[in-house]
Amino acid sequence: MKSSLIFIISLTLLTGCTLNYEDKIDQLLSVYNNPDLPGAAVMVIKDGKINFQKGYGIANVELGIPIDSFTNFRLASITKQFTAMSILMLIERGEINFNTTLKEIFPDFPEYGSKINIKHLLQHTSGLIDYEDLIHDSVTVQLKDKDVLDLIILTDSTYYEPGSKHQYSNSGYALLALTVEKISGKPFRDFLHNNIFKPLEMETTIAFENNINEVSNRAYGYTITENGIDLTDQSITSAVLGDGGIYSSLNDLFKWDQALYTESLIDEKYLIESWTPGITSNGTEIPYGYGWHVEKRYNSDVVYHTGSTRGFRNINYRIPGKHFTIVILTNRNARPERTTLELAYKIADLYFNDD
Repeated sequence: MKSSLIFIISLTLLTGCTLNYEDKIDQLLSVYNNPDLPGAAVMVIKDGKINFQKGYGIANVELGIPIDSFTNFRLASITKQFTAMSILMLIERGEINFNTTLKEIFPDFPEYGSKINIKHLLQHTSGLIDYEDLIHDSVTVQLKDKDVLDLIILTDSTYYEPGSKHQYSNSGYALLALTVEKISGKPFRDFLHNNIFKPLEMETTIAFENNINEVSNRAYGYTITENGIDLTDQSITSAVLGDGGIYSSLNDLFKWDQALYTESLIDEKYLIESWTPGITSNGTEIPYGYGWHVEKRYNSDVVYHTGSTRGFRNINYRIPGKHFTIVILTNRNARPERTTLELAYKIADLYFNDD
């Protein structure tokens, strides 16, 4: 009888703790919790298990389809984790190295490309001109990664001496995707599928290309205005894959998260280096590794990436030393990009407020 009572009390305390997290996370996500508006999918992973997972709002306003753990969102710049992983796989296989230059990969590249190497592209220290600033106002057809290369090739300089400074560059990651294609001889979408998505059984995750493949259980991006809800799913840059073209769900991102604790994709040394702050040529530390922002928080090393594009705001926030991850995917263009990072902080604070 005594042991049964202890079990019941323990179970009650455990259940109360879980419900407490759920109630508090619900409160933090209350702005998304409207069954008639685009919303969010949120997951907390702790010690290899899903501690919290929930969908808020709707994925498709026109059809009234609710968001759940199977809903696939455009990841935007969270894609850079997968682009960097693809490059690291090629490096591990000896097909390129961190010092391989743009000029070596693309012989027609301007001469300054001989000073820009793979590591510069991975860490956003290349100085490449932002391709968004090179798009003419008259362009109406979506750009692809190859179009980014064509635009960059027409430039004759960089913002700064390659390696000397850290400046976020979507251009660099578009060129990394093209590098994967050039070296592997396969379309970027196929390389991702064959080398990452399929081995990890990320069954519905794709690098989306219109008229080539389709996103299942798709969340569409929207903007909430005073007059209603506008479909703002695609922009002129939405078809560029390397910097932001992957769609995925909570279910598949759980598999990605768990794989990063293993060597199932690449050797641990490359993962560690991915999550290590870079160093500029003048010795300045930068808060970015290979496809990941890095910071110190909760007495731990933290790695994360936000993703912001027309109609979507996302984050993948990981504390590997604590075996803890927060994933937030949203399909509304209502708040600044940093909003998801601040929300991740608030959720993490619930678990680590004593740190």
